[in-house]
Amino acid sequence: MQLHLATWTEVEAYLQRSTGIIFPIGSTEQHGPTGLIGTDAICAERIAWGVGEATNALVGPTINVGMALHHTAFPGSISLRPSTLIALVQDYVKPLARAGFRRFFFINGHGGNVATLKAAFAETYALLADLNIATEHPVRCAIANWYLCRSVYTLAKERYGDQEGSHATPSEVAVTQFVYPEHIKTAALTPTVAPSGFPIYGAADFRQHYPDGRMGSNPAIATPEDGRLLYEAAVKDLSSDYLRFLAAE
Repeated sequence: MQLHLATWTEVEAYLQRSTGIIFPIGSTEQHGPTGLIGTDAICAERIAWGVGEATNALVGPTINVGMALHHTAFPGSISLRPSTLIALVQDYVKPLARAGFRRFFFINGHGGNVATLKAAFAETYALLADLNIATEHPVRCAIANWYLCRSVYTLAKERYGDQEGSHATPSEVAVTQFVYPEHIKTAALTPTVAPSGFPIYGAADFRQHYPDGRMGSNPAIATPEDGRLLYEAAVKDLSSDYLRFLAAE
């Protein structure tokens, strides 16, 4: 059940059986010469829809733009400042908490969001306490990084080994190929496996060390068939994680 395709009466009925909602969150940033700029949001969104279907959960609108300031030296990349993303999360959660939602499960597709999301959760709890919202049944937020699910991580290592890398990875590119087979991109990658190990301080520094946008990866070995397997693994693991999150005291 997707929030934007529901009516308010359907949401009201949903709240009689569950106070949980899933939010996909990703990023709009470069993913190397063959990766779609929307990769992180595409992966998070489609996996979240799968988890919602598997658990009969409500899925909110995808947060397509995240904290990706270090990618903005590449054309097409968009980023929110950390403070903006924190405010956005607060503004998403507050009205839903007033309506009766208590469990907010963010399925994340971008590593750069993690620190900011954790800060956003702390700020949100403080805001809700100040507004005296949900004092009897507290609001809780959780972040679930699909790419770190045990089954996904194991499958990626089996398929790609040391060519997986950490950005513009074959695993995330494979999921986008599964979701959008009509938008598979090809390009000559030099070197085949991108460099890695350089620290990231800002956008100019990132592009200097990672000139084509990849980090330690070889996305040329991605396939839609692998993408389907990775998607199914993520949905299975995250469905279990979501249900445990709902059941936790």
